[in-house]
Amino acid sequence: MKKVAKRLFVIVVLAALALAGGAVFNLLQHGISARDEPTAIEAFLARRLRHLAVPWSERKAKNPVPATPEALSRARAHFADHCASCHANDGRGKTTIGQNLYPKAPDMWLEDTQGLSDGEIFSIIKNGVRLTGMPAWGDSGHEDDAETWELVHFIRHLPELTAEELEEMVRFNPVSRAELDEERAIEDFLAGGEPPPATNSQEKNPEHRHEH
Repeated sequence: MKKVAKRLFVIVVLAALALAGGAVFNLLQHGISARDEPTAIEAFLARRLRHLAVPWSERKAKNPVPATPEALSRARAHFADHCASCHANDGRGKTTIGQNLYPKAPDMWLEDTQGLSDGEIFSIIKNGVRLTGMPAWGDSGHEDDAETWELVHFIRHLPELTAEELEEMVRFNPVSRAELDEERAIEDFLAGGEPPPATNSQEKNPEHRHEH
């Protein structure tokens, strides 16, 4: 029995060394550019560590907030204002910022997100994920917990978003300085001033106006 346990221990250690060696080799080959896609090993380890980093009690937590139309409406506005710059209004991550993070912002329609428990999604939003672009949102107490649980409902709802909901969310997306200047120039022109310069703020700042 001891020999079997010792062999298993040696196998685990060798596997860990092989993984570490592979990671170092990949780093030496490709550098630390955020443009690269994470390797399969990195992605697997990151998912496992993310899972293990959520305490068991939080992992098993059920959403205590009812999924009412009012809750989803608040969550849509919250997501559009706070999250869409990286994740896009539709949650698929196809934004300038989201696609240049390492790892890239996930497509939250897929099983890697939808397969998480409510508690795991809640913990990721509230506490963030180390060594990624995902920050912690809200305070360390419980005042913002209801809003976070509403966001959990919204993330579950993402694959069912309608065109009307997406159109509504655009109104809550952050507006850049260039867009504000353009709007001000248009207002001045309508009031009798000089014509505004021919610019396209959406092309300059695609992270604030997403394609759906």
